[in-house]
Amino acid sequence: MEKVAEILAEASAEVVEPRFRALAAGEVMEKAPGEVVTVADREAEVIIARRLRELLPVPVVGEEAVAADPALAEALHSEPAVWLVDPVDGTSNFIAGRPDFAVMASLVRAGQTVAAWIWQPIAGTAYAAELGSGAWRDGHRLTRTPAADSPAGWRGSLKSRFLDPAEHLRLRTNAAVFGEVTAGRHSAGVEYPQIVDGEQEFTFYWRTLPWDHSPGSLLVSEAGGVSARLDGSGYRPDPPGCEDGLLVACDPHTWEQAREILLGRRH
Repeated sequence: MEKVAEILAEASAEVVEPRFRALAAGEVMEKAPGEVVTVADREAEVIIARRLRELLPVPVVGEEAVAADPALAEALHSEPAVWLVDPVDGTSNFIAGRPDFAVMASLVRAGQTVAAWIWQPIAGTAYAAELGSGAWRDGHRLTRTPAADSPAGWRGSLKSRFLDPAEHLRLRTNAAVFGEVTAGRHSAGVEYPQIVDGEQEFTFYWRTLPWDHSPGSLLVSEAGGVSARLDGSGYRPDPPGCEDGLLVACDPHTWEQAREILLGRRH
């Protein structure tokens, strides 16, 4: 567990942090319509992937490698074990000079996340989780206390950019009963830790790319929370396009109530 955390922090220090608020002309590119990438993303992924393979020689499914060759993501279904890597989660924040970004990795065995790491470079904070063993922040075990009884006191976020407009409006309307609902921080590596740290009670995501959600889902689950599809099935890191719609909450009761509210079943 400690070795992977070191790999992420060292790669970040080598090629990501020196470019924070210092990206040169030509170091930001469009990899797909509406999707940007930087040289820091690409260089960090190469470093992290190489060092993870030295640690455990299994395929690496990295966000930038999959952008170049989408077929690589099928290893999540075809291989017994896979590393998942998000070299800069929150690239738009990184480009804009905002500190809300993270470097993340997870280990997937038989289609289930068994270990996860999140490094927040600007905060200097490391999160880790191991299936069945717990979750930690900077080496200290995390246990999230349950939310208050009334949803009127809950804070959450709706990440519904990729929903059709009618469904987006329905979710926003139903969510009016919550105390505070934002559009999130544009980085799963910041948003999931907000739940285990007590800053939010829930988050709803529509698009669920595996490198974004595998680390945080395990972190929340091992701290006592829930990361599950709206039908109640637990999160599993599938290739892009396989599954969408994910509700994350700080405890099982909050998850159930938040689902009923968002689906319009609670009156």
